[in-house]
Amino acid sequence: MPVRATKRGADRTRFAPGAAFDVLICGASFAGLAVARELRLTGARVLVLDRYEIGERQTSACAAPTEWLANLGLSESIRQTFGSLLVHTPRRTARWPLPWTFSTFDYRTLCALLWEQAGDAVFETAKVDRRTGSVVHTDCGDVTAPLIVDALGWRRVLGAGANVQPPEASLSRGLEVHPFGRGADLELWLDTRYVAPGYGWSFPARDELRIGVGSFDPRLHVKDPTLRLAADVDAEAMRFQGNWIPHRLRDAVEDGVFFVGDSAGHCLPLTAEGIRTALYFGIACGRELRAVLDGRQTITQALRRYGAFSAAHRLPFECMYRAQQSVRRLHGAPMDTLVGLFGRRRVSHWAFRHYLEIAPPSAALPAPPIARGAVAAAA
Repeated sequence: MPVRATKRGADRTRFAPGAAFDVLICGASFAGLAVARELRLTGARVLVLDRYEIGERQTSACAAPTEWLANLGLSESIRQTFGSLLVHTPRRTARWPLPWTFSTFDYRTLCALLWEQAGDAVFETAKVDRRTGSVVHTDCGDVTAPLIVDALGWRRVLGAGANVQPPEASLSRGLEVHPFGRGADLELWLDTRYVAPGYGWSFPARDELRIGVGSFDPRLHVKDPTLRLAADVDAEAMRFQGNWIPHRLRDAVEDGVFFVGDSAGHCLPLTAEGIRTALYFGIACGRELRAVLDGRQTITQALRRYGAFSAAHRLPFECMYRAQQSVRRLHGAPMDTLVGLFGRRRVSHWAFRHYLEIAPPSAALPAPPIARGAVAAAA
């Protein structure tokens, strides 16, 4: 779990009047750091802002396909690796074999490794409040940039107009505890004793367990179900963390701003897997920005290309959303049958190969280095 380290009071940096950069990335978790990583060696003035220090505030169970972590040079952060899922209903348990492995990781280490790859980018702690054109207003002053990225999460802070807030927004909610302990399996519970429209989980991470419950209905509170699940597996309910989780894709560009990760709804419905997709779309966004900085396209072209890239994934996202909405009606015998079916190697491998291809590990291969050159951010 993270240790609070954010600078306070006089230790915080105030931006000088007229502070300007070539790229401003708001948000320093998976998506924002992935964008910054792609801008290495461009010679651009890149500023990354977050209200917390890099790696300080973990908000998920922190797991991803192992190949993604390896391809991005993040293997050092891995804590435990799994080749199957153990899935429980009230009446049966089945082991789902995976055609690829899944790893839990240490959040602080992974973020530090990503930031190390960002090269000459600058980081400052600041709370981003709003935007006026190319000026982003923070509690440490204003910053200007022609290229602005919102990777701040589901609140979509830099979007135009008021954003829909929970419980009306298309959000799931999750809460987990982090007791010390060990486990051999990734486990899921599809059980109405905990939640009907959602699931429970236990993700072992070497010396701790990450146990939680997620609800697809934002109106349903998950603290009591999380405490119940922890008690049922004889784990101490300690070190709580929770978050809202988007489950509908949103426009990835708006009013000249690039949105990445949760701010664009880049979290897969049904499974609530958002780390892989945050990295995936962050890389895609970063490569479009790099083409602008290198003079190979205009900002307008980059916005159009990145927006189209994100929108091209709408079909698999919507299919998974439909599956998510059907979960509450599948409990009982239909759920038992489905869980048993996925216990068959051929079925599970076929489904999870297709699932991985929504955001394939091949996208995580390092981009070829480009020579430093003049920054050309022509609109």
